[in-house]
Amino acid sequence: MTKIELPKEVAELYRIVEKLEAQYPGRKFTLDGHLVGSIGEVIAERVFDLKLYPPSNPIHDGRTPEGKEVQIKLTGGKKIGLREEPNFLLVLRIVDPTHAEVVYNGPGLVPWNSANKMQKNGQRSLSLTKLKMFNEKVSEKNRIR
Repeated sequence: MTKIELPKEVAELYRIVEKLEAQYPGRKFTLDGHLVGSIGEVIAERVFDLKLYPPSNPIHDGRTPEGKEVQIKLTGGKKIGLREEPNFLLVLRIVDPTHAEVVYNGPGLVPWNSANKMQKNGQRSLSLTKLKMFNEKVSEKNRIR
């Protein structure tokens, strides 16, 4: 897996979460929602040279210099949720307070077709384990560079 260094401010957030969870055993201080989505987008923008769309853009979060439209997901968990099939999908996972890894980088069709049925929240879930398997089969020409 490709390891990505997180911006120092983001790393600081994750270190604070670790401290809170150590200080209050049994309590989770999960970073989620818009905050994690935005963190994933700015990491992908920097690492993959993407041009981000305005927030809440339908389906895709940005595009590559070559014009590939990309949906970006960041998680600290074991799965992601998809609402629609993206042209390209980039999935990142937080591995420690200072780094993320690329779990999937490729076309969106296979992940979309393999996702679970639509849930009440309008999302189809997909495990990172499956995404890692799919990622191994993506050719270099089909990756976001």
